[in-house]
Amino acid sequence: MLKMARMSIEKSESLKFYKYLCQNIGSEEVVRIRRLAFTIKDIAQCTKTITSGSMGEGLNLNGSDFDIMVIDRNFKVFQSETEVQSQCFATPLIMNTEETQPCFTQLLLLSHNIMTVHDVFEKNHRGYMLSSELFKLVYKKFAEVLIPGLTTGNIHAPCISDQDGFLDLAWCLKCDKWIFQAKPWINRPRTTWPSPEIISKIVSSGVLFVPIGCKGSINEHLEWRISFSVAEKFLIFSFTHTQFLCYAMLKILLKEIVEKHEDLKGLLCSYFLKTLMFWISEETETYLWRPDKIIQCFMACLQRLLYCVKYSILSHYFISDNNLFYSRFNTNNEEQLTTILTNLYEQGVDCFVSSITLHDFQCQFYESTESLINSNSRLLQQIMPTFCAIFNQCRTDSVLRLIYEFLHHFRTALSRDLFALQLPKAFMFVTGKTWNKRNSGNKHHYLKYKQDLSHLVIGLHSDAVSGWLKLASFFYVHKKFLASLTVITYALKKYTDEKIYIGFFVYYSTLNRIQTHAVNLMKKEKLHKIVKSLTVHFLTFIMDSSIIPQELQLDITRTHNSFHPLPFAHFLKFLCFYHLHDLSSCRQSLQLLEQVQRILSHSGTKVFIPETLNTVILCGIARQLMGDTFIARQAFKEAADHDEYNFTSAASRLSNLI
Repeated sequence: MLKMARMSIEKSESLKFYKYLCQNIGSEEVVRIRRLAFTIKDIAQCTKTITSGSMGEGLNLNGSDFDIMVIDRNFKVFQSETEVQSQCFATPLIMNTEETQPCFTQLLLLSHNIMTVHDVFEKNHRGYMLSSELFKLVYKKFAEVLIPGLTTGNIHAPCISDQDGFLDLAWCLKCDKWIFQAKPWINRPRTTWPSPEIISKIVSSGVLFVPIGCKGSINEHLEWRISFSVAEKFLIFSFTHTQFLCYAMLKILLKEIVEKHEDLKGLLCSYFLKTLMFWISEETETYLWRPDKIIQCFMACLQRLLYCVKYSILSHYFISDNNLFYSRFNTNNEEQLTTILTNLYEQGVDCFVSSITLHDFQCQFYESTESLINSNSRLLQQIMPTFCAIFNQCRTDSVLRLIYEFLHHFRTALSRDLFALQLPKAFMFVTGKTWNKRNSGNKHHYLKYKQDLSHLVIGLHSDAVSGWLKLASFFYVHKKFLASLTVITYALKKYTDEKIYIGFFVYYSTLNRIQTHAVNLMKKEKLHKIVKSLTVHFLTFIMDSSIIPQELQLDITRTHNSFHPLPFAHFLKFLCFYHLHDLSSCRQSLQLLEQVQRILSHSGTKVFIPETLNTVILCGIARQLMGDTFIARQAFKEAADHDEYNFTSAASRLSNLI
């Protein structure tokens, strides 16, 4: 009887803890939304990209970075010359693993010309090898042009990272076939996980190669690491939610507890934890990963990690000849890490009291059922960071690709909701394209006008306000100032207190009382209707956009640029009144613009955010047009002083006034 009572208590505690984790890490629905949103984002790219790392897996933890793998289609990797396809338009590379450690390879150029060899290849006794080091340097320069935020970026392992360490870009190569080193994995004895269907999908997806060699190898600069990122996403996505939460807890344990010890930072990494989870999952019956056993499951994972560290053994999941912990630890840090993990294991889940994410689980009040109202606002709050990351990822050639994928591959109501959010945004990017000036006759202009207008009408459904402001900007560019003013007035009426500006949500990841109440009132609406009705995006204009005011063309000559919608609306009103020669209304709009600028500058938002700096520049442009050169110069100088990475036009505008 005592044993049964104890088991009942353990199950009850596990279920409470499971519910707490769902609320703080993410429920099954939240995780599914995050994953699907990033999948759609990847589809929308003009290049073949894969969102990997925590975000791509469905997590949004403290300090999570944004990992993107970009497949370089200029090259294609083959295992042997006999596999090379005659119709292959990419430069063929042949794997050479005879002189490398497991999980690494050299890539031999099958045929070459002087132009190709000069850039990223290096000759050795076997021929021309693609240098991972030179490859990264070339793409670092390319990334700095493509993404201004990487102008001070650095190379971190196989990735090119931004200054803040939030964005990691890894250009990689692909082999369409499953490589022979990993073939034993296919038929390895296992319990029930992964399923034959998952194994089949993984094998058909091939493998990737990232530009980093084996540390300490004499040919490190010529070696490439074999990456199974695509396969790993399939495996993570096949986890039960209990497995997934255990994986998340291990990551929290590492980042928020273990790495508080400075001398242990970097000793373990998320990839090791992922590998550990794969091995445990393969050796365990899937039915054991249940919500009422989550504490027991997590403790088993922690015990396994302790064992692996203590005996310095953690085999690579796909190529088991590679011991990831070989020579990883010295005597001192191995003893220190073992002691810490042992202490954490003895505390059980109480160890999370010292974490940031899960510190309050002991005092959390658990209701037996959560009301639809609370779950609705919690859902939006948990998925908003994902939307912040993907909303402006569409490109001008993505509309047809999105529509095709939607019609052919996505059938669920959730996928339709997310596509309903992404498509209008994509249409607005298409609208921004500048027409071909060689075909600039009246008929072409008329057709272009009608096409842009139809796209912008679709774009009105992207959010509550920014679509309307882009339409207003379109009318302004076409000198329809009264129409523009009418649309701006309507947009400003929609910009009410309950609206969620996603540009600020990145820094204040909670809904306030008014916003929460507004979400709760829409509890019966579908997700995409809630998001488009209550969220406001920043206005992004692509490079050389045809629908941005001429006064702002200088701000989009190098790359795309973003503006906060509220000051942009007042600035656009100012411009309309300026061209209508209504000076009284001009001054009134300028006063409102500067009032908004002061509010934003004291809102606690980081001053170097581009749309915040651009608000100061808008004030400067308006003052310059009104003849207040001194005040305009002060505004441009203020923006330039804070524009550490030269994102904006502030310095250029300032030099033109001196």
